[in-house]
Amino acid sequence: MKKFLDKDFILSNEVAKELYHQFAAPMPVIDYHCHLSPKDIAEDRRFNNLTEAWLEGDHYKWRALRANGVDESFCTGGQPAEEKFMKWAETVPQTLRNPLYHWTHMELKNTFGIETLLSPETAGEIYAEANKQLQEGPFSCRGLLEHYNVEVVCTTDDPIDSLEYHRQIAADGFACKVLPAFRPDKAFAVEDPESYNKYIDKLEEVAGLSINAYSDLLEALQRRVDFFHEHGGRLSDHGFTTLPNLPCMEGEAARIFAEVRSGMLLSDDEIEQFKTSVLLELGRMYHAKGWTQQFHVGATRNNNTKQFKALGPDTGYDSIGNSICAEALSALLDRWDQTDQLPKTIVYNLNPSDNYMLAATIGNFQDGKTAGKVQMGSGWWFLDQKEGIEMQLNALSSQGLLSRFVGMLTDSRSFLSFPRHDYFRRILCDVIGREVEQGLLPYDRELLGQLIKNICYYNAKNYFGFEEAVTAEPVLDEV
Repeated sequence: MKKFLDKDFILSNEVAKELYHQFAAPMPVIDYHCHLSPKDIAEDRRFNNLTEAWLEGDHYKWRALRANGVDESFCTGGQPAEEKFMKWAETVPQTLRNPLYHWTHMELKNTFGIETLLSPETAGEIYAEANKQLQEGPFSCRGLLEHYNVEVVCTTDDPIDSLEYHRQIAADGFACKVLPAFRPDKAFAVEDPESYNKYIDKLEEVAGLSINAYSDLLEALQRRVDFFHEHGGRLSDHGFTTLPNLPCMEGEAARIFAEVRSGMLLSDDEIEQFKTSVLLELGRMYHAKGWTQQFHVGATRNNNTKQFKALGPDTGYDSIGNSICAEALSALLDRWDQTDQLPKTIVYNLNPSDNYMLAATIGNFQDGKTAGKVQMGSGWWFLDQKEGIEMQLNALSSQGLLSRFVGMLTDSRSFLSFPRHDYFRRILCDVIGREVEQGLLPYDRELLGQLIKNICYYNAKNYFGFEEAVTAEPVLDEV
């Protein structure tokens, strides 16, 4: 019987162990999509206790707590920090076979060296030890990034953000690069004219121009893209329930914008036309800058009306939507490609039924110049567990080139979540190791080792083009 969470956790054979320990584990982390607070990094926040560091803002844990019958006051409410932690300790033993059981114990071990399983009986000693290390050890926010060997973090930032904290971090000379990523979802959100116009008024202020016409909106967005680029931004990110795919002429987009700016409600078709038009224009801006655009597609959000009214968004009431529309995705990529303005693109699906469709679709738009130009994103949100990661790796391998994959990310708001990179690396090495053991792949140590290092680190390093990047190792086909 294997011991739980030993040094060979998940690694089921000798080849997998060799690949992980020799090639994957030493690689630095490039976390190119997350929701960490740049303010916390700039101010080098030190958490008062494990509850703050671990449970604050973590809707994965909140969902488990609710499913275990724990009152909302211990999730998002105002119960004392230690009592919230104790409720989590009661819940953890009930999460067996949920990825939270793995992540919880990996985070305790990888961060604090705590190997004791969390339960109501062990909660007190674990809480005391972790709190001591958070207060007395090197585990401020910057210390945690250094502890996890994080080289680059890309936060998620609205176009109207001043990026003041990114500037502060850069001025401090902090070794880990903390770079902004452009998330313009609110520039599309014309469903509610009142909220949209309040946002456009704020965009006017930061862009330094009056936004009275559609052309003004595009100019304002271009100025913000330029601003983000000057501060190290090399990625955008977009969240869509479904991809918009109803193009219109610029004059029609101008009419629609004028209507929403005057406070008029738009029809469903007008909303989709507007979103399609703005997205196509943004893609051209990204291409001109050499950026990578990311599409997170397929979440149905805020499904519980009562709790949305009480708690707001991003509190654990989102779930998997039906699917990505293959025709919409292909049409969008094709429109950019027709004018040679297709940016590097990563598409993340939330429904596993889309895996093979997405892996096949991206193959239509590889340009023969940029390796892996259009990427199938890593297992995201409900798919970032062992089964979901393996399904993504298998679909990409079957339909494209796993060797060009840019690897894992945390997509997290927690500074303790970086063991998810370790989790992914172990799963990747186990998948490859099993196929070597079965005779499906050759045991070529140099070939396999470079594959692992590229997926864990070098592919992302080469693909995103972050400023002052270290010299990348040769890619797989040059070994």
